Amino acid sequence: MTLDRFYPIFDSLAWLERTLPLGVKLVQLRIKDMPEPALRPLVAKAQALCRSHDAVLVVNDHWRIAMDAGCDWVHLGQEDLDDADLVAIRRAGIRLGISTHDHNELDRALALEPDYVALGPVYPTILKKMKWTQQGLDRVAEWKRLVGDLPLVAIGGMTPERAARAFAAGADIVSAVTDITLSDDPEDRVRHWLKTTR
Repeated sequence: MTLDRFYPIFDSLAWLERTLPLGVKLVQLRIKDMPEPALRPLVAKAQALCRSHDAVLVVNDHWRIAMDAGCDWVHLGQEDLDDADLVAIRRAGIRLGISTHDHNELDRALALEPDYVALGPVYPTILKKMKWTQQGLDRVAEWKRLVGDLPLVAIGGMTPERAARAFAAGADIVSAVTDITLSDDPEDRVRHWLKTTR
C-alpha cells in the first residue's frame, strides 16, 4: 500500500471535517488529554469519516481504541511502545508507524518491523517541547539509507517549501501540524500542500 506524501496531524475531529473534503488522503488523529470514554466515539467517527473520503486514518497512541474502532493504522512514540501490546496490534492486522529521534530509537523501531518510520524534528518546531534539537536534512538522508524501502516520514517545522527539500533528501512523506492549524486560512494552506506534494 502506497501512502500519500502529505500527512497532516490534527488534534480534533473538526480538523478532519474541514480538511478531508479538500482531498487529504492520509491523516493522523493525535489527541493526548481526553478520557477514554470520550475518545472512543470520536475515533470511531474519525474512522468513518476517513473511510467516506477514501482516506487513511492513523491513530496516535491509543491502539486499543483504534483496534476496537476497526482502524487500519496506529502511530506510536517511543514511550508508547513501552506499554503497547505489539502482538495484539499485529494480530488485529493494524499497520504501525513509529517515531524516532536518534540511532538507538531507530534500531528499536526497525527491530519491530514497522510500516513506516518518522524522523523529527527535521526543522525547529513549536508544537511541543523536545529534548532533541533539529535533525536537519543530512539526517533525513542518513535515515533513508538506513531504512531502505521502508517509508520515511519527515516531521517538525515543515512548510511546503521545506517539504520539497525533505523529499529531495530522501523523505517519502512529510508531516505538518502548526503550518496548517496556525494559518490564517487553513483550507487554503491545505490546498497549497496538496498541490506541492502531488
